Amino acid sequence: MSTPQSTTQATPASVPSGGLRAGTLGFPEVIGQSIANLSPTFTPSINVTAIAALAGAGTWLIYGLSTLGLLLVSMSIIALSSRIASAGSFFIYISRALGPMAGGIAGWGLIAAYVGTAMGVGAAGVVFVQNAFTAWGINIPSWAVYTIFVGLAWFFSARDVKLSSRLSLAIEAASVVIVGGVLIYVLALHPDHIIDHTQLGLQGVSGKGMAQGMVLGIFSYVGFESAASLGQETRNPLRVIPRAVVWCVILSGLFFMFVAYSMTIAYHDDAAKLGGDSAVLSTLLTSVGASPLGPVFYLIASVSAFSCVLACINSSSRLLYSMGRYQFVHRSMGMVHRTHQTPYIAVAFSSIVTFVVCIAMLGTGPLNTFGYTSTFATFGFLVVYFLVAIAAPVYLKKQGELKTSNVVWGVLGALAMVGAVIGSVYPVPDYPYNILPYLFVAYMLVGAVWLLMLKKRSPQVLEKIEHDLETSDVMTHGKK
Repeated sequence: MSTPQSTTQATPASVPSGGLRAGTLGFPEVIGQSIANLSPTFTPSINVTAIAALAGAGTWLIYGLSTLGLLLVSMSIIALSSRIASAGSFFIYISRALGPMAGGIAGWGLIAAYVGTAMGVGAAGVVFVQNAFTAWGINIPSWAVYTIFVGLAWFFSARDVKLSSRLSLAIEAASVVIVGGVLIYVLALHPDHIIDHTQLGLQGVSGKGMAQGMVLGIFSYVGFESAASLGQETRNPLRVIPRAVVWCVILSGLFFMFVAYSMTIAYHDDAAKLGGDSAVLSTLLTSVGASPLGPVFYLIASVSAFSCVLACINSSSRLLYSMGRYQFVHRSMGMVHRTHQTPYIAVAFSSIVTFVVCIAMLGTGPLNTFGYTSTFATFGFLVVYFLVAIAAPVYLKKQGELKTSNVVWGVLGALAMVGAVIGSVYPVPDYPYNILPYLFVAYMLVGAVWLLMLKKRSPQVLEKIEHDLETSDVMTHGKK
């Protein structure tokens, strides 16, 4: 692989000179963005129960296979992020390789992915907050939690991305250490089960349950790539961002496997009981004789949920900023605050959409809101991961740097994402999850129609974009 000699951002000649604050983020802030968007604390709080209900004793293996699948995708992300540094990440990556129309489709899908994740995680935060305060006899309305979460996320994201990324990393690090400490204590209480033959032998595990569980397993990781959205604001991004992406997947995967394995032991290998528990943190603490700490742990989980909402707003706003600068969406999204140098219009738009949809779904309850919006968001991630797996070898071919390994990583990553999509629609899930794939297809068709209208009404816009991408590609990549 060639060593990059220089880096620049892709900026159309038609946009104003003001840009995001460059070179302010280091490795801790960048990996903090990915880890917060992925939100590893969600696995012991809510995700592991859903997978255990399907995969039983194979839950730990689901996380292992999901880690492997997303590492395959991350190889393609690394190939691109080590050569291209820009806000908008996948929108730019895929546009460079497959053309502006494909990039626009990817960007449209990723908007749904990031904003949908913000909605779903915000809803889960409502559950955590209410579980915590109900134990103290206090009722917190859902709308109040949404208001606080989204309002604070808007404030931090619009004011200072470095502050918000460090805050997210600190919150997630503290949460992981605390939850991990409890689970280590669980293993210490069951030394004879550390080598758990039920789990290692996959007793009672069905192929159907494993296939359906893979979809939820991949959802646990979505957002791991969001460090790439900070390419314009990162110091030495062509080196820092690839490291952040791959280490986020590896560290989170190891943590998820440990969580699934040890929590199944805590439930005495009764995966069905784990899968049906709606208050898993309380049960876990009761098993170690620390039940009074239940409300505190739910507060910790709620703070983690907030950090994930914040990371999603950061990511979606940077994507909208890049798309706005290229006029794929309204160009106001490309405006930068004069003082804070953040895409404040895009931040406000992402926050408002998140808040409005969550409030509109109050009647469904926070758990259903979490399920519906998170599933919808996952389709967006799967589409984009598939496209980036294809884009990487195509881009490297254009640069004259394609290797057999790049093709292998791309093909395997794309196949892993196709398998996840098939698992999400067959066997046919119950209503309303059975209609969510079609709603997502309808959403993507709206984006495709918009792009076709843009191509027909303003073909010069796409031509300028393609020319700009080719020109800035030479400057970004440096050595051909």
